[in-house]
Amino acid sequence: MTATLFSIGGLPATGKTTVARALARRLRAAYLRVDTIEAAIVEHSELAHPVGVVGYAVGYRLAADQLQLGLDVVAESVNPLGITRDAWLAVATEAGAGAMEIEIICSDRAEHRRRVEHRTLDIDGLVPPTWEEIENRDYRPWDRDPLVLDTAVLTPTAAVQRVLQTLSRRRAG
Repeated sequence: MTATLFSIGGLPATGKTTVARALARRLRAAYLRVDTIEAAIVEHSELAHPVGVVGYAVGYRLAADQLQLGLDVVAESVNPLGITRDAWLAVATEAGAGAMEIEIICSDRAEHRRRVEHRTLDIDGLVPPTWEEIENRDYRPWDRDPLVLDTAVLTPTAAVQRVLQTLSRRRAG
């Protein structure tokens, strides 16, 4: 069976990390988080956060390595622009792998804001964006139809189940 790249994007504090980790655990897939990559780059270099395209570029290369080994990859990042989304798809295509684009949203604005203001970070040195910064972020609408998972109404387990059901239908179809 061909490896699959699961490209997971969405605004900060929508639940991307929670869903992505649960999916990677369930699939026993490689897990790549651009925030982790960027934090390591900042910690071990002269660069300051945000590091621009560097974190994504490292993520693309790491994903390609894993896909070429036949491993599924769950790649999680804000993935705000068409250019970053296209790049993840190019990684899968060049590796001869399948791809599934997933956008994580939180449709309940009050809940999303609560998550932003009360979240606990698990990466040392990462400075979380404020609610204002998230609202003003350049996050462009998708020009394709990703699988949209709304964490305001789906538990992480239900979100993973939805991904697996969609994957099963695609592989059967």
